[in-house]
Amino acid sequence: MKLNGPNYTGERAPWASDPLTSLGRKFFEIESTTRSKFQRDKDRIIHSSAFRRLKHKTQVFVYHEGDHYRTRLTHSLEVAQIARSLSRFLRLDEDLAEALALAHDLGHTPFGHAGENALNEAMKLWGGFDHNGQALRIVTKLEARYAEFDGLNLTWECLEGLVKHNGPLLLDSDDYSSLPWAIKQYEHFRELKLHTQPGVEAQVAALSDDIAYNTHDIDDGLRAKLFTIDDLAELPLVGPAVKEVMDNYPNLDRSRLIHEVTRRMIDRMVQSLISETLYRLEKYKPDNQFDIYLLPTPVVAFSADILSANKTLKNFLFERMYRHYRVNKMTIKAQSVVKELFSIFLDEPEFLPPIWRRAFSERKETVNRVRIVSDYISGMTDRFALSEHERLAREKS
Repeated sequence: MKLNGPNYTGERAPWASDPLTSLGRKFFEIESTTRSKFQRDKDRIIHSSAFRRLKHKTQVFVYHEGDHYRTRLTHSLEVAQIARSLSRFLRLDEDLAEALALAHDLGHTPFGHAGENALNEAMKLWGGFDHNGQALRIVTKLEARYAEFDGLNLTWECLEGLVKHNGPLLLDSDDYSSLPWAIKQYEHFRELKLHTQPGVEAQVAALSDDIAYNTHDIDDGLRAKLFTIDDLAELPLVGPAVKEVMDNYPNLDRSRLIHEVTRRMIDRMVQSLISETLYRLEKYKPDNQFDIYLLPTPVVAFSADILSANKTLKNFLFERMYRHYRVNKMTIKAQSVVKELFSIFLDEPEFLPPIWRRAFSERKETVNRVRIVSDYISGMTDRFALSEHERLAREKS
């Protein structure tokens, strides 16, 4: 299967999502005369308060540890760039892929996975906490910006891709017991085809996340001196990139060396994804976007060698970065902060801001009150959570 590549003409692939045939929005709106439905989705995500808060939500390092480490916001922008480039080459809808890339981390708590684990533990008696489900809750309920509806009123295609960009959520289309609480609470969740493959743009966004996550964690880890260039020499994917750069530029300064290594990693992962995706599209020959949903496997994928390399790389990062004592030290503090905030707000809701306190008092069932506290804490940035924790500690002392 041959695509136009750099000479892309704008012709949409038959299996791409088409805004003109979108399944629409929950609430009727007169559509824009200057933007497609998916462009409008993307713009609404960018203008949301949840997206702005990603600026001070951690990726691995907490916000105050350095100005040059990734945050959820910079990571999301990098994912969006990769997703848009891939979608252009593959003749997909660039706006939908970019919207999904920009929205994929909206549901994350402060302090990354450490904060999510702590909040999930605190919420275990009430259905737990899941950042993917929380993202759906944000875009369908919690964003309070528009006069006629809650949420962002995104298209079906955007909601479907957001919920299951990592793959089907159900093996049995009639068994919903395993779904995260926040997804089951969405009254139209059954319409999102949770037992099928996601749309092709969502698949692109998911693997763009993998490309950005692995390569940029190598970048941040090197700059934070959690490991060295020499430590990477024997790793697949990154090791050959290091050798290539050092052979070609033996006197290159460390900062440029790191950048040259990571950009080569990104390029090789992108090339692998394109090659494998073209192979699968040729194999399955989908006629339209709905064929994509019904296939037994995703069409967007890495080749086997890159999949293996990614697994090795993730194991390395887990041991040398995510479990590093500097990261662990902040992880322990972050989990303590989240758990203590949860206990304080649940036991003493007078400490909640007025709008949240009013919502808490209007709910009589414990589970609904607990969800108010969960929503409030999960929306916090790192720095706000830390400052609130310090303030409440002073007021209660």
